[in-house]
Amino acid sequence: MAWSNAQPFDPLAKTVCRVGADLSEKKSGAGWPLFAGFHEACGHLKQLLAESNHSYYERFMKTTKTFTNRHRGPHPGLLAIVYTLLFNAGLYQVVSFTGGPHFPGPWESSEAITTYFQAYPKTVLICAFLQFGAAIPLGIFTATMVNRLQFLGVRAAGLYIALFGGFMTAFNMAASAHVLWVMAYPGIAQDPTVLRALYYLGFSFGGVGFSVPLGLLIAGVCIPAAFFKLLPKWLVAFGLVLAIIGELSVLSLVIPQALFLIPLTRFPGFVWLIAAGFALPKSVASANIAK
Repeated sequence: MAWSNAQPFDPLAKTVCRVGADLSEKKSGAGWPLFAGFHEACGHLKQLLAESNHSYYERFMKTTKTFTNRHRGPHPGLLAIVYTLLFNAGLYQVVSFTGGPHFPGPWESSEAITTYFQAYPKTVLICAFLQFGAAIPLGIFTATMVNRLQFLGVRAAGLYIALFGGFMTAFNMAASAHVLWVMAYPGIAQDPTVLRALYYLGFSFGGVGFSVPLGLLIAGVCIPAAFFKLLPKWLVAFGLVLAIIGELSVLSLVIPQALFLIPLTRFPGFVWLIAAGFALPKSVASANIAK
């Protein structure tokens, strides 16, 4: 009786078994070449996409690493050029190479000083404007050079000495320019006593107040750069000589004959600032090659 009840289900069981066999055959690709080819093509496509993605990822990581290894900031060499141009443009207003009217020196009489500022207030005003403008790129140059040295791995007190010297130089330049602006203001030059006091104050800011801290800036950059071999040897030697001259210019406060040390620091200093700004490596890789 049980056997007779199972017989009606035999056709259904055979049908299910046949469908399962067909599905297995199609899955293996033995009975459907088109499906097998499509499946194989998809596999190759997936492999190509994976390789392409890996290649783009490697390229992206390489670019990112290269980018992060380069110092980001304004170019110190260009800043030094802007500073030099502005400073000398201001100096051109009050200097004469043909024996004409010129900015009086501290050794000249009070009458010569008073006469000049009474006769040429506009010239002095333009000079003050340009001198103040020159102090800005010098300060940015200082910050950029110190930051780049830190980026290149320098960890020394010389960096902070350079930062102090550069900022003090820029501050004293700005202070000297402001004093000149006051001296060019209407009515100030008519009082010889006040004018003479302002003149020597401005000269101290723009003279020894410039050359001594500039020497600190140069020395603070040269000495660490020499240890880490970040600047050419000739540039380091040139900078150290300028730094010594700049520090010795402080003697002009008590020995008037030492005044020549101030321009001897100032004008060759333009050359050193520009050369150092372009010579200092901007990336770790460049620094390693230079070594």
